[in-house]
Amino acid sequence: MNDNQMGYYYLQVPGPTVVPERVMSAMARPLLDHRGNVFAELASTAVQNLKPIFKTEQSVMVIPCSGSGAWHAAITNCLTEGDKVLIPEVGMFSTLWGNISRKLGLEVIEIEGDWRSGIDADKLEEVLNADKQGEIKAVFATHNETSTGVTSDIAAVRGAMDKAGHDAMLFVDAVSSLGAMEYEHDKWRVDVTICGSQKGLMLPPGLAFTAVSDKALEVKKTAGLVPGYFDWTPLIEASHTGFYPYTPPVTLIYGLKEASEMLLAEGLDAVFARHAKLAKATRAAVSAWGLETQCQVESQHSNAVTAIRVPEGVDADELRASIYKQFNLSLATGLGKVKGKVFRVGHLGYQNPLTLMGALSGVEMGMEAFGIKFNKGGVNAAMDVLAK
Repeated sequence: MNDNQMGYYYLQVPGPTVVPERVMSAMARPLLDHRGNVFAELASTAVQNLKPIFKTEQSVMVIPCSGSGAWHAAITNCLTEGDKVLIPEVGMFSTLWGNISRKLGLEVIEIEGDWRSGIDADKLEEVLNADKQGEIKAVFATHNETSTGVTSDIAAVRGAMDKAGHDAMLFVDAVSSLGAMEYEHDKWRVDVTICGSQKGLMLPPGLAFTAVSDKALEVKKTAGLVPGYFDWTPLIEASHTGFYPYTPPVTLIYGLKEASEMLLAEGLDAVFARHAKLAKATRAAVSAWGLETQCQVESQHSNAVTAIRVPEGVDADELRASIYKQFNLSLATGLGKVKGKVFRVGHLGYQNPLTLMGALSGVEMGMEAFGIKFNKGGVNAAMDVLAK
């Protein structure tokens, strides 16, 4: 943060997100013996709180790592070197999961995307139909592509797999969607769902969460890769007993229990409605400014983050730097193919209309100060949405 600026620092990126004071206070408690019964009860309660957020009755694990670590765990617990996996390209993070897969010896089949729309279920079905020998072992789908602000329809992905009659497992990256928008691990018959702590779950980075199906656990028995530290077996046991196979991050578990209780107390439907309204207000501002969102499909706009395209000839990162310097407001950079072409406004986690209005005001003032040609009135357009 810019320590030379008076007033609050605005962290308006899609992760890490703002950590509530309640969660910070919980994490400031004295450390516990992680082999004692008090911690075990705390940890097992925290995991049980995650099940209604994943919408699952199946196994949920807490892994001390980032979301990338959880993907590494998913691959090494369920797959064998040389296995084929199918990855629809929708943005930077779907591309990164492909990179991890190649490094672990998998053969990656990509469905090329335009980075402006979500997974094409028809193309997915077509590729699976062509796999007559069933060589594709898993489909890796990114639910909410953080780099582009595009959300894919996972129910439609599962539908395409069913229509093709294909037995591949379904792995879903829900890192920036869980706790911010509707997600149904069981109903959509997802085999592996991964999430990180630093987004909709309102925690610092450092924890990853994984929900797994019985099918995935059965496949694990014959998988050929070696998970090592990431072995699910002791982690599933820990989810029930609270006793971890290694030293857990005690303070983050404190925070997890508090943050999950906050979400459940608000009610998940209310949480999702809040995120939807903030997202709609952000898009109203972008439209009023005369700018474009990176997402070009109305039904696929993310409720967690909006990627905004800058006019031709403008460097989005220079704009971000200027806004940060003047207004102590952090906006997210463009990634991969859209580097320098977009900036991203996160509106997930511990957010309300006033925090968003402060951020959008900073964006509008910052664009004017930077000399960008745009239409004024985006803040008013957002306010009209939020005031209803």
